[in-house]
Amino acid sequence: MKTIRVVAAVIKVEDKIFATQRGYGDLKGGWEFPGGKIEEGETPQEALKREIMEELDTEIEVGELIDVIEYDYPDFHLSMGCYWCSVVCGKLVLKEHEDARWLGKDELMDVEWLPADVELIWKIKEK
Repeated sequence: MKTIRVVAAVIKVEDKIFATQRGYGDLKGGWEFPGGKIEEGETPQEALKREIMEELDTEIEVGELIDVIEYDYPDFHLSMGCYWCSVVCGKLVLKEHEDARWLGKDELMDVEWLPADVELIWKIKEK
């Protein structure tokens, strides 16, 4: 099975976390933490900064690694490095997503998360 390496930003402001709804692909409509694929020669942190700038027109600071989520989708294995992030500058403009929400800890399960992202929710709730 093919492995896809990606990174995800858990962008936190005060007690809220930023969630996005996919606007494209097989998983369209599912909620996720923004991010994307790691290109050859990039560190996970560089990939995350690039992806957030491309998708949300926002510069972020990448902080501590929360966890690496390993998840088997039907057609591929996902290896997702998940990092705490903060906004340096920008307004989180949706360029590729259908929708976005700021969720408090007790609201995290109010959206339909993609399966791999559900795994991350449990890690976030522990922290």
